[in-house]
Amino acid sequence: MQPVTLSGTVTRFKGNGRRLGYPTANLAIDTGLADGVYFGFADLENWSGQPALVFIGTPTTVGDIDRRVEVHLLDIPDKDYYDRQLDVSIRHYHRANKTFATIDQLTEVMKDDETAARQWFATHPNS
Repeated sequence: MQPVTLSGTVTRFKGNGRRLGYPTANLAIDTGLADGVYFGFADLENWSGQPALVFIGTPTTVGDIDRRVEVHLLDIPDKDYYDRQLDVSIRHYHRANKTFATIDQLTEVMKDDETAARQWFATHPNS
C-alpha cells in the first residue's frame, strides 16, 4: 500500500488498551482507511520512526461505540501521552477489524498481531 500519514492530538478514551497489555495513543480523526489493523511508524514526543501497531475502527469487543485510531508504539515506556502531537505513517494493512466473543480471544489475536508486526518490521525498516 502507499504510505498514509495520520496526525492529531492524543485523545483520552477508556484505557482499554492499557488494561489489555497494549497501551495506545489514540486519535479521534477520520482517516479514509478501512477498519482494521495496520503496521506503521510513529512520531510521539522523543520517539521518531517508532514501529507501531495501528487499529482503525470501533473496538466493539470491549463495548465501545466510537470509531478511532489506536496506536501502540512498540517498546516505549507506558505513560500518559494525552494532548501530545502524534504522527503515524501507515505502511501495511494486516487484517480486518473483528468483534471477538471474549476478551481472552481478543488478547490472543492481539499477541498474534504483535508477532506478525515484529516479523514485518524486521524486513521493512523505516525509510
